[in-house]
Formats: sequence, C-alpha cells, structure tokens
Amino acid sequence: MSTTGRLDADFYHFQDLLTPVEHEAALRLRDFMEREVRPIADDYWDRAEFPHHLVPGIAATGVIGTAWPESRRFENSALFRGWAAVEIARVDASFATFVGVTSGLAMGAIGAGGSDAQRAEWLPPMGRGEVIGAFGLTEPLAGSDTARGLRTTATRRGDTWILDGAKRWIGNATFADITLIWAKDIDDGQVKGFIVRKDAPGFKAEKIERKQSLRGVQNADITLTAVEVPETDRLQKIDSFKDLAGVLGPTRVGVAWEAMGIALGAHEAAVRYAKEREQFGRPIAAFQLVQQKLAENLADVTAGLAVCVRAAQLEDAGERRDEHAAMAKAFCTARMRDVVARARAVLGGNGIQLDHGVARYFADAEAVYSYEGTYDMNTLIVGRAVTGHQAFV
Repeated sequence: MSTTGRLDADFYHFQDLLTPVEHEAALRLRDFMEREVRPIADDYWDRAEFPHHLVPGIAATGVIGTAWPESRRFENSALFRGWAAVEIARVDASFATFVGVTSGLAMGAIGAGGSDAQRAEWLPPMGRGEVIGAFGLTEPLAGSDTARGLRTTATRRGDTWILDGAKRWIGNATFADITLIWAKDIDDGQVKGFIVRKDAPGFKAEKIERKQSLRGVQNADITLTAVEVPETDRLQKIDSFKDLAGVLGPTRVGVAWEAMGIALGAHEAAVRYAKEREQFGRPIAAFQLVQQKLAENLADVTAGLAVCVRAAQLEDAGERRDEHAAMAKAFCTARMRDVVARARAVLGGNGIQLDHGVARYFADAEAVYSYEGTYDMNTLIVGRAVTGHQAFV
C-alpha cells in the first residue's frame, strides 16, 4: 500500500474518485479490516465459524446501511458503497458477504420495499449492527427460476399471513434477528416480501455444513411451517417479482465489487509471496513467467474495477439498468476466477494451504461466481438487451 493511502493494486487510481469524506471513511474501514479481521480470518474460515464479536466494530465504521437516510452516517455515493465492498472482500470475503446480506439485501429490501413506518423501525438499529438481517429468496428447487418457480406460499387470513415452504443457502440466517422471506401469494400469484422474526413459531434455520467456500458465512436451510406474520410485517411496497428485482439490481453490482476485492486480495498475496520466495538463487518475482501472471492479474483487476466504477456512476445518475448490473456481475466474477487461479499458480503447491494467503480467496471465489445470479443467467440478461429476444422463460 502506498504512502498516499492508495492500494498498490489500484493501478488506475480509482480510489481518487471518492470524495474527501468517502476517502477518509475508506481508510478507517481498511484499518479496521487489517487490524481486527485479517489476523483471525483464516482461523474462523478453517473452523467454519463467524466472528460475532466483530459486528459492533464493523458497524462503527459506518458501512452498514449507507444507502438509506435513516441509517447512513454521512452523505455517500454508490461508488463509495462499492469501494467499501472491495475493502472488506480484499481481507475476508465471508465478512464481506455478511455485510452484503444484512446491509445490501435485507436493508435494501426494507429501504426499497418497506413503508415509512417499517423503514423507521428497522433501518436505524440495523445500521448500528443491533439487528442483523438475512434474505430468504433461493429455495431447494428454485434458484435461477425464482421469478416463476417460487414454491413458498403466503396465504392471507384477515390481518395475518401464513407462510409455508423452504429456503436454501440463506446467509446469516442461523443467527439473524429478522429474515426477509419471499413467498408467492396464493390469491394473486404475485411475489410478496415478509419480515420474519427469528423466534416466530414454525420458523427453523439449520446451518449448511461441509462447505468448501465462504466457510465463515453461516448459510442455512430454512423451513417455514404455518409461520404467522402480521400484515404490518409485510413489505408494503412489494407487490410483484418486478418490485423485488428492483432490490436485486444494486446488490448484484455490489457482488461485482466484492469479486474485485477478492481478486485484489489474491493478487496482493501473490505479489508478496513472489518477492519473498527464492528459487534458483533469486526471488521468483524476477522470473518472466511469474511477472506475466502478475501483470495479467493486475490488468484483470483494473478492468473489473473500471466496469464497477462505471456501473456505480450509472447508479448514482439513476441510469443503471438490469443489464448493466448483470454484465458487471458476470464480467467481474469471471475475471476474479482468472485472477485467483493465476495467484494460486504463482504459489505452486503452497497455494493450496491457508498459511500462504491465497487458498482462501481461491476457494471463496467459487461461491461469489455463483450467487446473486449465475454467470450464465447474467449473460442471458445481457443477451436479451443485445438481441431483444429472451432465451429463458
């Protein structure tokens, strides 16, 4: 990292686009991640546990709930919110996913789809880290086709809704205070959103074990058996999947930023290793093939960040469309995959062990490549924009 506070791998100085207030906030966040998270990240990842004691600290940095007036600590842009995802993911993708779920998805759903009363009730304590959120959309039999294939149902009886169904891969759900559950209204067939509290009778979240990626994230299988939710806990501005899609667009771009954070972290680790590891009497950084890998990685990181920056600028201008988010997510996660693979190759056999700084990024990249829309589905969204024809039903 340079003496200016700019990351060495920020080759085109994208951080300089932040306002002075945003720049200082980014440096505070970086300090927290380096001081508090990096020393324990490998251990918690290895044990597949989440460092709950760090939640107050990350909340104190002001990066949770930055998009909403009820919870933000200072005026900020989509560019800053994306850069914050980079700063977190370059140290620990599991921690970045935790923040992305509670701040981006859960708070995003309430911020965009909740009534004024719901926003006032939930966003401030969530921004302070006092209430943790989860986001229950994906199901055991509905992933890419959730728009039409959602099987969880909502039945209205007076001022109460009855939820029945199952969700899978729901991050934070084992310990979240509230989970945003998406269900199909049996009366009109439209998707509705519900704030479900963790102690609701009939709500059960069980941790998914034996993961090989994002092991610090506490993903859960959720079952909902006649869960009663009052009408006051239904998101009042969500009446269809189209409304839900409005929540997913910004978070999809957020995953693109997170992917670049992972790529940047892996690249930094590979550069450090190459300078320290000696073979044939000199550092491997002095060899042409290693330099080629590092140069290609830097180019991919730079290209991905450029896409993210432009997507954020479109978001701030109110011009970001679904295909912009889809292209960013697909392109950046693909480049991330290339970067972590080259970084692992630079380390040789040491690249598969946690102690040398790349293995965790290499493994975590696989989950980020798939969630928030697979690569294939996102390319089809872009393809629809290019051709005017939808290739999926």
